[in-house]
Amino acid sequence: MTEQKKPPYGIIAILFTGAFVAIFNQTLLNIALPEIMADLKIEAPTAQWLVTGYMLVNGILIPASAYFIQRYSNRAIFIVAMSLFSFGTLLAGVAPVFEVLLAGRMIQASGSALMMPLLMNVMLAAFPIEKRGQAMGVFGLVMVVAPAIGPTLSGFIVEHYSWRILFFIVLPIALIPLGLGIFKLKNLTFQNRELSLDKFSLVLSSLGFGGILYGFSSAGTMGWGNPYVYGTIIIGIVSLTLFVLRQLKLKEPLLEFRIYKYPMFALSSVISVVLSMAMFSAMILMPIYVQTIKGISPIGSGLLMLPGALVMGFMSPVTGRLFDRFGAKVLAIPGLSLVVITTYLFSQLSMDTSYFNIMAIYTARMFGISMVMMPVMTNGLNTLPMKSYPHGTAVNNTLQQVSGAIGSAFLITIMNTRTESAGRELAASGAAPESIVNAAMLEGINFSFFVSTFIALLALVLSLFIKKPVREVTETEKEVVYRQKEVTES
Repeated sequence: MTEQKKPPYGIIAILFTGAFVAIFNQTLLNIALPEIMADLKIEAPTAQWLVTGYMLVNGILIPASAYFIQRYSNRAIFIVAMSLFSFGTLLAGVAPVFEVLLAGRMIQASGSALMMPLLMNVMLAAFPIEKRGQAMGVFGLVMVVAPAIGPTLSGFIVEHYSWRILFFIVLPIALIPLGLGIFKLKNLTFQNRELSLDKFSLVLSSLGFGGILYGFSSAGTMGWGNPYVYGTIIIGIVSLTLFVLRQLKLKEPLLEFRIYKYPMFALSSVISVVLSMAMFSAMILMPIYVQTIKGISPIGSGLLMLPGALVMGFMSPVTGRLFDRFGAKVLAIPGLSLVVITTYLFSQLSMDTSYFNIMAIYTARMFGISMVMMPVMTNGLNTLPMKSYPHGTAVNNTLQQVSGAIGSAFLITIMNTRTESAGRELAASGAAPESIVNAAMLEGINFSFFVSTFIALLALVLSLFIKKPVREVTETEKEVVYRQKEVTES
């Protein structure tokens, strides 16, 4: 990859469109799962595989994205990724049975897994350090608004039409960037590196990240005592340990872990992981509270989260500009302070908490997150040399997938454990049986948010150590930029 003098806005626009569709699709089925269960006559643990399977494929393929990005051109990767995504979407839309639907979802995931790392690498290559905050802020808009719109649209469609319409809405939207990619997309890379793919590393990576993701994703439904859960987690941890040790010995690793020798990248990576875990508390627990305890419809649940997503989308370019001017620390400390306060407020929910009060707290929380996520991530990536950009983005995306799964399972387990103990306490106190279930679940949700407050507080403490990285451009990089400029002008 090479840093451009003039950003190729046409290329970036095409990649943005593809990334938006891929990310938008990720949360589209969450609210539609009950309808799919009824239509295909499957149980909840089976239906959950439509989400878990998507996550697993992402977790397995994202670590390999660094190899693909260095080995092949951005045009070739984009066309293959969008072709896979479009075919998977069509297959899922016409699926007569669950197995075909699951296959379609996993093919979709194989395409979308390459989109985020590809777009981030193009952004890093296209913009100089002093302008990356603004560019990554716009990227953050796609990253946040797309998955937030998914549940709202899904709730409306499911209430009025078949769940299959969801896929037939996505398909034409996916075909547009695919067509643009085939006829309009140009290569941004100066030359492709001749790399050999270490197949054993790919196997270890798949077993490691796949095992951990599967184990933690299944814990919420199967329970931690299930041998499939702790067995796959153990296999995942052992495989991941062997994977890391092997990468440190290879001259051209599948995933470069030596980038953690750069302190600001390591710090930003840890903060992003901790913040991702805290974020999932609201994304998972709020729909449970709103729909189960408050009795609000799926579309009402989706609309409750929409203002927060819009605020975050609006703020992403703004925080990008502020990052370019003031750095990440000035944004991260007040942003994470707001996340800590709003997460604590969510731990004080009651049966009578109003819809608009919940919406206001959630919107304020998303405003705080918008000040942190992309600035901190960009600050870490800015400290890396150009050759390490593919590895930096691959590591960040992989860890976010893994921490998201772990955070989800951890917080759901805490909620279930506290709900059970609260239920026993209420039953022993002589409370009316009809009031015990909701009261116990509310206690579980509040306690889970309380724990999540301390997770967010850890991210706040870590943000105190953020510094603005200084990276000197090497003579080799200057020469590559000069040669790229010659190619572009010719």
